Amino acid sequence: MRDPKGLVKELFQQTFNEQPLVVCSPGRVNLIGEHTDYNMGFVLPAAINKAAYIAISKRDDDTIFIVAGDLDESYSTEVSKLSYSDKGWPNYVLCVVEQLQKIGKNVGGFNAVISGDVPLGAGMSSSAALECATLYGLDQVFALGLERMQIAKLAQKAENEFVGVKCGIMDQFASVFGKKGHVVKLDCRSLEYEYVPFELEGIKIVLFDSMVKHSLASSEYNVRTSQCSEGVSIIQKKYPQVKTLRDATIEMVEECLSNESTDIYHRCKYVVEENNRLLAACEDLQENKIADFGQKMYETHAGLSELYEVSCPELDFIVECTKKESGILGARMMGGGFGGCVISLVKEDELEGIVQRIKEAYFNKMNIGMNVYITQIEDGTRVVD
Repeated sequence: MRDPKGLVKELFQQTFNEQPLVVCSPGRVNLIGEHTDYNMGFVLPAAINKAAYIAISKRDDDTIFIVAGDLDESYSTEVSKLSYSDKGWPNYVLCVVEQLQKIGKNVGGFNAVISGDVPLGAGMSSSAALECATLYGLDQVFALGLERMQIAKLAQKAENEFVGVKCGIMDQFASVFGKKGHVVKLDCRSLEYEYVPFELEGIKIVLFDSMVKHSLASSEYNVRTSQCSEGVSIIQKKYPQVKTLRDATIEMVEECLSNESTDIYHRCKYVVEENNRLLAACEDLQENKIADFGQKMYETHAGLSELYEVSCPELDFIVECTKKESGILGARMMGGGFGGCVISLVKEDELEGIVQRIKEAYFNKMNIGMNVYITQIEDGTRVVD
C-alpha cells in the first residue's frame, strides 16, 4: 500500500494547487480493558504505527470540499448546511465540524484530502483516528486554541451524536495522547492517566485479523451499554453510591444480579472482573512479569466470549491456535467484537513460523485468508509535514 502521508500531500497539491498542512492521528491497540471505557472503568491502550492522515487548508468561502484518497471520491457541502451524508465516510469529518460549531468555534470553509493505513473493521479505531486528525487539523488552520483533552472529548461526542455509536473515550484518547514506547493507563471516569513503559525486548505486538465483521457489531454494542446501565440501576436500589459499574464490587454483582436476567448478570460480572484484572496487569508490567500479563489477556478473552458474548467462532478459533504456540505469551480478541482482530504478544525470534502456522490453520478451518499486522507503539496526533 502506498504511503498515505505522501498520497494526501500529492493529491492535495494536484487538486487544489497549494501546499497543505498534513496531520496524522494513529489507530490504537488496547492491551487489556475491553468494554470498560463506557462503564467508566480503566483501559490500557497504545497508539500504533498505522494512522489516519489529513491534508488541509482553509478556504475564503463557506465550502467544505473533501477528497477521499483511497476511494477516489469527493464530497462538498457548506459549513452552514451540515447534514448526514449517505456516502458514510464524509460523516467522520462533518461530525467534528458540527461539534466545533456547538461550542462556538468559528470554522470556515476548508479543503481536505484524507487517507490512512488503519485497517477498516479490524478494531484499531480508524474512525476515531480520522476524527482526531480532522479536529487537530482544523485547530491548526483556524487557530482555535483547542487542548488535547478537548480534542479527544469532542471527537468522542461527535461519534456519539452525529455518527450514532455510543463509544467511550478510549479510542479518541489513545489516538491523541499516545506516547512511543508506552501504554496509557486511563481512568475513563476522571480521565486521569499515566504512561506505563511497554518496551518488551524480543516481543512484538501482533494482530491476527479474522477478516470478518459480523452484522451484529454495531447494534449489539449499543445493547451492551444498555444492559450494563440496567445492571447499575438494579445495584443502586441497595447501594445508591454505585453510579456506574466502576463503583461496583464483584460481591455487589453476585448479591444483586445473580438472580436477575442471566444476560445482565454476565455483562456486569465481566466488566467488574475486567477492571480488577487491568489493575493487576499494570502491576505485572511494572514488575516485568510478562507471562502473568499474557495470562490475563487470555482470561479477558474468556470473559468477552462467555460472559460478555461479543466474540465469534473465528476469533475464538484464532485464540485457541495461539494457546498451542509456546512463543505466544498472551492473546485475546480486541475491539467491539463480532470480528476484527486478535491481539497477541509474540516472541520475535519465533514470529515467522507462528504466523505461518496460524494462517494455515485458520484457512483450513474457516476457508478465509488472514491478514497479520505487526505493530509498534508510536506517538499520538501530530503535524507531520
